[in-house]
Amino acid sequence: MAINKIMVVDDSPTERFFLGGLLSKQGYQVVTAESGEEAITKAKQEKPDLIIMDVVMPGLNGFQATRAISKDDETKDIPVIMCTTKGQETDKVWGMRQGAKDYIVKPVNQDELLKKITALG
Repeated sequence: MAINKIMVVDDSPTERFFLGGLLSKQGYQVVTAESGEEAITKAKQEKPDLIIMDVVMPGLNGFQATRAISKDDETKDIPVIMCTTKGQETDKVWGMRQGAKDYIVKPVNQDELLKKITALG
C-alpha cells in the first residue's frame, strides 16, 4: 500500500504545524485533527493511508482513539503511529496493545519518522 495521505492528530497547534509541514515537504497530503474524537470522525471521512496520533489529548485520548480506529470496520486497516513523550516506555507498550503499528518519541526525529512511514508503506 502506498502512503499518500497522512492524518496528524495532536492537540498542540505547534506540533500539527511542524509535522504537517515536514510531511508536506516530503510530498504527502496532510489532514489534521486536534482531538481523539475528531480523529475518529475524520478517519472515516478522509480515509488517510496513515495516522500519526499523539498519546495525550483532552477528552478521548490517543490510546482510546487508536483502539476505536483499529476496531472499526471502516478504519481498521489504517495504520497508526503513536507519538509518545521521551522515556515513556509504558505509553509505547500500551499504544501497541491498543492497535498502533509503531510509535515515535517526541520531540520527533525527522529521519526516524520518515523511515517508519516508508516501512509501513
